[in-house]
Amino acid sequence: MTSLGVVSLPAPAEHRAMGSSRFDRVIDRTGTGSEKWEHYAGRDVLPMWVADMDFETAPAVVEALERRARHGVFGYTVPDQSARDAVVSHCAARYGWKIDPAWILFFTGVNKITAAAVRALTEPGDSILVCTPVYPPLHLAPAGAGRKLVAVPLVRDAAYRYSIDFDALDRAAATARMLILCSPHNPVGRVWSPEELQRVAEIANRHNLLVLSDEIFADLTLDGRTHTPFATIAGIDPLRVVTGMSASKTFNLAGLGCAYAIVPDADAKRRMKAMLRTVTAPDLNAFAYAGMEAALNHGEPWRRELVAYLAANRDALAAAIARDTPEVRMTPVEATFLAWLDVTALGLDDPHGFFEEAGVGLSNGRDFLGPGHVRLNFGCTRATLDEGIRRFTAAVRSLRAG
Repeated sequence: MTSLGVVSLPAPAEHRAMGSSRFDRVIDRTGTGSEKWEHYAGRDVLPMWVADMDFETAPAVVEALERRARHGVFGYTVPDQSARDAVVSHCAARYGWKIDPAWILFFTGVNKITAAAVRALTEPGDSILVCTPVYPPLHLAPAGAGRKLVAVPLVRDAAYRYSIDFDALDRAAATARMLILCSPHNPVGRVWSPEELQRVAEIANRHNLLVLSDEIFADLTLDGRTHTPFATIAGIDPLRVVTGMSASKTFNLAGLGCAYAIVPDADAKRRMKAMLRTVTAPDLNAFAYAGMEAALNHGEPWRRELVAYLAANRDALAAAIARDTPEVRMTPVEATFLAWLDVTALGLDDPHGFFEEAGVGLSNGRDFLGPGHVRLNFGCTRATLDEGIRRFTAAVRSLRAG
């Protein structure tokens, strides 16, 4: 593979039968400063860890960035009306959610929104609830701001499908100030139903909780499922909800650094805006806005193709695990491109290190407050996924062989 080159690999049989897909194109990311790939530079380890897909983004996004580059002037940039209009239109079209452009506050990432909301809207010593296992920045934000993390473990059924322990959440909420909600949930892949979110809203109302809802994976729901923004749930006071969203996961734009908080409460927005200089660089760059607008305004056909491809990858992975490594349990994935794998039956002290030595780089479950688990990123070509499955399966078989 040459740096920045494209390697043509034969598409897996399943995809050839359906016709070729743009997502079968293997793009060499070495030499591009990719965090995902540079992490294992010089080692025979296939990176399937950080939530960063290996696909080229939508053509409309590339074209928008090229147009912006040809302008040739890249000074300090502020969001113009078109950036706000793109967010408003997207929320209306995708979720039936009518938002006021004045509610929007742009950040360089959803993690920065979380940090700003925690610092601006709670006080030192306040208790903040997070349902675990969960994406690390969400459970690290409270302690990082001098607040108290209260972890409320999710529960799972016999099919390894996770749900919220509402009784435990209700008890913990009695002395808490804020709930950080991950919706859809990373890493367990749940799309919380309107009924589940309604129960969360009832608890929030009963205990006067603020809710920070991380909805970065909102547009990567699979199998026709629909995301419901928490702020739209009947009975919840939208003034007590901050919603974090971004096109970054859906369109693979994390490197551009563009996210948006939807903050209906004017005072909360003012306080969060005041935090910008302490939790993130105050200015987004010109390409961030251009890429986001193009993705939200023109990326829907590409997104639909992506979601179908991801669902096929998920199904292939789930089938391989059930067939070849039944000791491992994979949580049903309803959204995201991330598989949460329970490997406790393998009896490993360090599952992450074990699989890394076997040539497949996964996310460490301990980082998510889920020891005994690993997270696998299937947002890649089927050729890459097939190789990852081969390495994963070989590692488990080596354990069986003693």
